[in-house]
Amino acid sequence: MNPRAKLIFIISLLLGTTITISSNHWVMAWTGLEINTLAILPLISKSHHPRAIEAATKYFLVQAAASTLVLFSSMTNAWFTGQWDITQMTHPTSSLILTAAISMKLGLAPFHFWFPEVLQGSPLMTGLLLSTVMKFPPITLLYMTSQSLNPMLLTTLAILSVALGGWMGLNQTQTRKIMAFSSIAHLGWMAIILIYYPKLTLLNFYLYAMMTAAVFLTLNSMKVLKLSTLMTAWAKAPSLSTILLLTLLSLAGLPPLTGFLPKWLIIQELTKQDMAPAAIIISLLSLLGLFFYLRLAYCATITLPPHTTNHMKQWHTNKPVNPSIAVLTTLSIMLLPISPMLATII
Repeated sequence: MNPRAKLIFIISLLLGTTITISSNHWVMAWTGLEINTLAILPLISKSHHPRAIEAATKYFLVQAAASTLVLFSSMTNAWFTGQWDITQMTHPTSSLILTAAISMKLGLAPFHFWFPEVLQGSPLMTGLLLSTVMKFPPITLLYMTSQSLNPMLLTTLAILSVALGGWMGLNQTQTRKIMAFSSIAHLGWMAIILIYYPKLTLLNFYLYAMMTAAVFLTLNSMKVLKLSTLMTAWAKAPSLSTILLLTLLSLAGLPPLTGFLPKWLIIQELTKQDMAPAAIIISLLSLLGLFFYLRLAYCATITLPPHTTNHMKQWHTNKPVNPSIAVLTTLSIMLLPISPMLATII
């Protein structure tokens, strides 16, 4: 892809995100979402592979439907209340339609079917954008309307997302699909706490984005697209494989790594809100996700491939590790000790 074209698309992504997160009016928020969608489409389909074109088409259709629903819910709300302000989404039917629309945008279950397919058809770096940057504007819209959303609906969507994200990721062999189901499961954790403690949803998103960025950058550096390639990657970059092991365990939410922090705070808050059964269910369901993270980690570091493998071993390179990977993995592993400070900030 032409570097100038790429620069324009990246700037458009940043512009769309900024417009949505800084707007008070529904039409401006919708405009930002549309700019985002149109900017990411060329990045998804840049390889001209039929799979990439299919992914871009699916992404466009789903996002167009979701954007239509966002407009429809805001117009319905304006019709009944005379308010176009994002924080004044007070009409119950409008809130329900908005929840469905944002769930489609994010890939929350049961509107999640498009996300693994689109991620599988995209390059790894575009997959990183889809999993992190593209989810930020819809989450900010949910954050701004959190006081008027239906708690029962969001809790149901959240538990369903964690269950399906963990369950459907179990038998996957493609790393991008595994990361897609991981994303769906993490969104469930963000959705369940949204109404009770919105700032915790944002903290969870920031930490999730950081850990996911570390994993995607590491996989991109090792050129790993499926588990069988990951098994031989230790020969090329042993240090990266070791770092990947710790980052994946952090993403799974194991103490004493960073990923344990949001889960711990969310379970604590749910218990305070007399939602102990929901906290128990979502904690048990996250064990499904733990299984496939462990599987990835096992393939990355512990498994020595058998001698009968058809894979050509890659040469060990002494190329220095990308500084951004070093910074992100350090943060993904070591932030738990400063959790009291983070708790006071939020």
